Amino acid sequence: MKFLDQAKIFVKSGDGGAGAVSFRREKYIEFGGPDGGDGGRGGHVYVECVDNLNTLIDFRYQQHFKAAKGDHGQGRNRTGGSGRDLVLKVPVGTQILSEDREEVLLDLTHAGQRQQLLRGGDGGFGNAHYKTSTNQAPRRGDVGWPGQEAWVWLRLKLIADCGLVGLPNAGKSTFLSAVTHARPKIADYPFTTLHPNLGVAHVGEEEFIIADIPGLIEGAHEGAGLGDRFLGHIERCRVLLHLIDGTEEDVAEAYRVVRGELASYGGGLAEKPEVVALNKCDALLPEEIEEKMAALAAASGATVLPLSGAAGIGLKDVLYALLAPIKASRSEHGAGPLAAEATGGTGKTGSWRPALDGDDEGGEGDMAFSGWYFDLSEENGDEGEEE
Repeated sequence: MKFLDQAKIFVKSGDGGAGAVSFRREKYIEFGGPDGGDGGRGGHVYVECVDNLNTLIDFRYQQHFKAAKGDHGQGRNRTGGSGRDLVLKVPVGTQILSEDREEVLLDLTHAGQRQQLLRGGDGGFGNAHYKTSTNQAPRRGDVGWPGQEAWVWLRLKLIADCGLVGLPNAGKSTFLSAVTHARPKIADYPFTTLHPNLGVAHVGEEEFIIADIPGLIEGAHEGAGLGDRFLGHIERCRVLLHLIDGTEEDVAEAYRVVRGELASYGGGLAEKPEVVALNKCDALLPEEIEEKMAALAAASGATVLPLSGAAGIGLKDVLYALLAPIKASRSEHGAGPLAAEATGGTGKTGSWRPALDGDDEGGEGDMAFSGWYFDLSEENGDEGEEE
């Protein structure tokens, strides 16, 4: 199955049904009059998080999703039926972003989580609704309110406890295959990994999930190489394992390049706990290992662990070093995934509201519908203004 971690789709909730204009006229039956029923509500649009999906490939070949319209009202005060709701099923860790990617509309992090994205339009009133003592034969039936519609982005951020970062050919995929049952593609050329891979590592009686992403090169935040788009998959990680290729001439520079890309990307990656390991030590002499570990320790300011995924050197030490911050984070934030904001955005949430134009001077309370807008005032505590 092809891995797809972002998609742009169009969603629309159902329009409300129109109210009916009807009168009861039966021979020999008194007290007839208006009996037009109201229209039915349009279908809502929900997003449901399921645990049997790991890609957004279902949204690659269909980009338009619309909920059903509400039925029209009928005579004898019969209200129209509500439209069928639309449920979009997405993988765990999916975020719903606005079209400009500035607002996080929904953030789904648990299987079974279901949230409303768009609300269906209300049905219009039938003429029975407007019957009064002074207006005993109203001939007014309202059309239903239109549903909400929007272009939104779906972005999948994998749920993992540990993220692997480093330059291409640093040995990330080899490490993942050595400590988990994952079988990523491994080769001796750069950018072997073209999409993220997940694996579960077992340390004693504990276990945690490791995410391997494509390698970073200098200028990745500007689009060099595969870019930094895949860094979104480690935004929810509790700790980063920074692997440095021991066969590099300047290991300190290799470390600084990756750290610079993490800082340029943002999203809190530069502030996450980090474990630094010098990989491919099986290809180095003991004096070379000591020299490069000292240079790497001076550049990172942290303890450097020797490692070789291919030869199985230092695997347990690295896993236990990763387990400590993971357990600390779980005790502080809970066992669930860490919350993450949209990269480069505000991370604010709100709700869709109707924009109305007009006044009540006409006596009927007519207000013209001019569209929908996204209101952020709920989070900020402000009254907000309609646009």
